[in-house]
Amino acid sequence: MRRVNSKILVALFAALFLTVLVLPSLAAERLILATTTSTVNSGLLDYLLPDFEKKYNIQVHVISVGTGQAIKIAEQGDCDVVLVHARDLEDKFVADGYGVNRRDVMYNDFIILGPVDDPAGVRTANKATGAFKRIANAQAPFISRGDNSGTHVKELDIWNAAGIEPKGAWYRAVGQGMGACLNIANEVRGYVLSDRATYLSGNYPQLDIVFEGDEILFNPYGIIAVNPAVHKHVNYDGAMKLINWIMSPEAQAKIKSFGVNGKQLFFLYE
Repeated sequence: MRRVNSKILVALFAALFLTVLVLPSLAAERLILATTTSTVNSGLLDYLLPDFEKKYNIQVHVISVGTGQAIKIAEQGDCDVVLVHARDLEDKFVADGYGVNRRDVMYNDFIILGPVDDPAGVRTANKATGAFKRIANAQAPFISRGDNSGTHVKELDIWNAAGIEPKGAWYRAVGQGMGACLNIANEVRGYVLSDRATYLSGNYPQLDIVFEGDEILFNPYGIIAVNPAVHKHVNYDGAMKLINWIMSPEAQAKIKSFGVNGKQLFFLYE
């Protein structure tokens, strides 16, 4: 039986020992990001995150839900950082001590979509509240997300400003994400409030932009780290790396350049 040289065995064991020590350091760090569906549906995060992951050797696990649910996940300590778009909910999240180091990342706007022939006459409105009044008066089908997302919160703000409590068979709160709501509105020839990015990133031939441009439709996005003083287990260092990178000239330039069919989807604060 052939004997293995003892020096070779020592070298092999030393190599194995070093491999065991080194491999954990090479493994990617994990970061959990809870975010609104629009950053995912638009393709923005698929465009942005690979550069961050490569630069910092951090694997970002994305949870795509409505803003209200994303913030609830963060309050429970089940993510490390949130990227969302409902300023009142964000401010409360920070004021209640669950979030720290909020930054304004970017913005776009909400739009009111409806059938191309616009049976409720929304195009003649000069305010978003007036547009909603026309939909309610016509009892035209309106698809609401009904999920406490940033879009749903904005929709409720507009109904409230219009002095209308939406109810009846025409008002359908479906509890679905933005893409699903657009598909439903497209099928039933209904009206729907949408962020512009999700609409432009999809294909909804029966829907047209019937109202846009009101100040109330402004849609800002913020990024916030989960407070490590509340949830000690969170990856606060990783969250701050992501926040600082998102706000860096490199990432901001990528956000500015991101678009669909030649149309910019998100805009920067100048």
